[in-house]
Amino acid sequence: MTLFQSQIDALVRADVRFVVIGGVAAGLHGMGRATFDLDICYDPAPDNRERLAAILSEGDAYLRSVEAGLPFVLDARQLEISPVMTLTTSLGDLDILDHVEGVGDFAAVLANSVETFVGDTRFRILDLPALIKAKRAANRQKDRDQLPELEALLEIRRFYG
Repeated sequence: MTLFQSQIDALVRADVRFVVIGGVAAGLHGMGRATFDLDICYDPAPDNRERLAAILSEGDAYLRSVEAGLPFVLDARQLEISPVMTLTTSLGDLDILDHVEGVGDFAAVLANSVETFVGDTRFRILDLPALIKAKRAANRQKDRDQLPELEALLEIRRFYG
């Protein structure tokens, strides 16, 4: 988790409204597979886009799919017209989305999240049932490969409460 701790800390300090989704959320639920980027779903409200754009700019964020150093302006307007981005930042790779397939928009993601903490930092992660729905909806091979482990974790929780 320490790999992503600085990214999460920065988002929390900037008062960005977000929910951790994807592999980091799966790891915090107990899945043993490694992930190499942080995936978040963010609130697309204008004030939150402004805060997210500011923290991304501070982190020298650029699109992962383009060559480093090419001109790229990441501001609230860019987030509005491109609500899903795969970025590289000075703190590591970050994927940002304003909705999650299989779950819905930020309000639905937030409603299907749980609070967790790492160190002194409190933040929200997608709950396990919603994470499974998202993985099913994504239907990528890597997501399908994770489903048996995530479903087993859910069954263990249901059995032991």
